Amino acid sequence: METIQSDLLYTEDHEWILVEDSIATVGITDHAQGELGDITFVELPEDDTDIHVGDEAANIESVKATTPVFAPVTGAVVEVNADLEENPENVNHDPYGAGWIFKLELSDAAELEKLMNAEQYEEFLSKAGAEAEE
Repeated sequence: METIQSDLLYTEDHEWILVEDSIATVGITDHAQGELGDITFVELPEDDTDIHVGDEAANIESVKATTPVFAPVTGAVVEVNADLEENPENVNHDPYGAGWIFKLELSDAAELEKLMNAEQYEEFLSKAGAEAEE
């Protein structure tokens, strides 16, 4: 069973975001890492890069595909998870912890209102799964 953490916000592209003060930590969900399979490389954004909501911020390569990670909010990259350069599998093993990808300083907190909470994301996954079975 996929893990969905109640303290995070989610996107329809399966990114998660944790906001602490004005810093947003971003990664991909347990669902996304499961769909990708074994992750072999993570291309991180550059520090101090301005990223707008919806921009391609990073890329994840797996045995199945290369997948973009989109920015769930607008902001400036303040930190990247450099450990993923040597240990990309952390995204598979601990997507909500050691597998985080980058941190942004939020530019517009109002954008958070467009994201899903855990309950809404779980419902979104259920609907997507039901549609896939049809």
